[in-house]
Amino acid sequence: MELETDKAVVELPCPHAGVVGRILVKEGATVSVGQPVLVIDGAGTEVSGSRPQASGAAAAPTKAPGADASGSKAAATPATPASGHSPLASPPSPSSGPVEFKLPSLGEGVASADIADISVKVGDIITNGQILMELETDKAVVELPSTIAGKITKLLVKSGESVKPGQVLLVVEGIREPEALAPGGSNSPSKTSKAPGADASSSKPSTSPAITPTIMAAPAVPSTLNPQSSTSPVPAAPATRRLARELGVDIALVKGTGPGGRITQEDVQAYVRGKLQQIAVAPVKPARVLSGGISAPPLPDFSRFGVTVREPMNKIARTAAENLTVSWNVIPHVTQHDKADITDLEAARKRFGEGIGKNGPKVTMTAIVMKALATCLQAFPKFNSSLDPETNEIVLKKFYNIGCAVDTPNGLVVPVIKDCNTKSILTIAGELTDLAGKARDRKLSIDSMQGATCTVTNLGGLGGIAFTPIVNYPEVCILGMSRSQMELKLEDGKVVERMMLPISLSYDHRVINGADAARFVTALCNMLADPFQLLAAC
Repeated sequence: MELETDKAVVELPCPHAGVVGRILVKEGATVSVGQPVLVIDGAGTEVSGSRPQASGAAAAPTKAPGADASGSKAAATPATPASGHSPLASPPSPSSGPVEFKLPSLGEGVASADIADISVKVGDIITNGQILMELETDKAVVELPSTIAGKITKLLVKSGESVKPGQVLLVVEGIREPEALAPGGSNSPSKTSKAPGADASSSKPSTSPAITPTIMAAPAVPSTLNPQSSTSPVPAAPATRRLARELGVDIALVKGTGPGGRITQEDVQAYVRGKLQQIAVAPVKPARVLSGGISAPPLPDFSRFGVTVREPMNKIARTAAENLTVSWNVIPHVTQHDKADITDLEAARKRFGEGIGKNGPKVTMTAIVMKALATCLQAFPKFNSSLDPETNEIVLKKFYNIGCAVDTPNGLVVPVIKDCNTKSILTIAGELTDLAGKARDRKLSIDSMQGATCTVTNLGGLGGIAFTPIVNYPEVCILGMSRSQMELKLEDGKVVERMMLPISLSYDHRVINGADAARFVTALCNMLADPFQLLAAC
């Protein structure tokens, strides 16, 4: 399956092979580290040693005509295993117990992910490494591969659910290899009949090692939540199952009142009525407490005024909203605006792109500004810091990692270029192109979105002359770029046309005062106006 964290979407591989017995999570469910996600039978673990060899294979109760007399003698009834025999001598079974498939750890600081898509269903045979689902974090979408093999008997999550590491996603019943399904030693029961003319040599014991289930999950769901057996199918007619699906009910949670515990349509309806009654008596919260301790009043009923449609936010959008709320509530924002004269720089950039640079990475103004920004951060250490409110200390960072906000169909993500102070503009441009492509394809790794000390966001391609970007906590500043355009300026008594780039620096006023912000922006504008300063910085 694929897991979505607050940083990225990662694939979850299956460490074992077998049949998925149960899927204990649904798409969109939030899972914790160590939580069972599925159960797999026969998860590919080999039992040490091989089947004990018997003097002859167990024969059928009725010997088939033409069977070779050199084979083992027919038995009227299957032999009963003697006490103390190894489990290897017991009858082989296609299913060797359920194995729960749990969501693994998603990386440092990633507490949950949303299930964007599930690629398997109950009854599917999965193999080790097969993609089970896609997980969406606040940064990217990753595929979750299976680490076990077998047959899926339960799928416990559905698309859109939020899951946490350790949560059970599905349950798998393991299956044996075809050669291991052949009857084994003298204590193994044989088929009740044998095909005419079958050779007795076919009843020789198999030497293939047995496969036993790998237990990779916490205890199963309590019976109070799931009254059905963890291995037996839910007894219900197709019409009843269809009704449960239409009502959004997990039929495994419904207690059957029919013969043998069979679930009827009335049972499903009664289950729904009970849930509705619980909702009716539940206390209504007057307001939701958002990040930063701010209480949001409940929304009015907009349907009174017209048609409304609710669209759920994906994991990336939800996490971004929470982080922005924290940043806005915690950081006292101030924004310094200015314009940089990039006439000569833009001309040089275009000449380079049309000449020797046409076969290399595209050098954008964003990449150039990131290099200039890293140089200015070295000259103004407080802009490359964080405030520790618990100790009232400023944490000065001696590394210069610049994040760049990238607009994607799934929301805003911020890949990070590491050590911009030591890299050339060409190197930064190449890495930026690669990371931006991965961001749009939802293939960013968690590591590629961590460790930023400052962030750049460029809206110049969309328009606007200025804006107020929100600082990405715990950073203390963020640089915004707007659309550059030709403007008339007065130089030496003459009106000249110059290419001007509007920039907006938002900063944490607890760490940076206005005078320092003005000096920083002025230094950045001077560097962009003089390409030689950038050349010296490289």
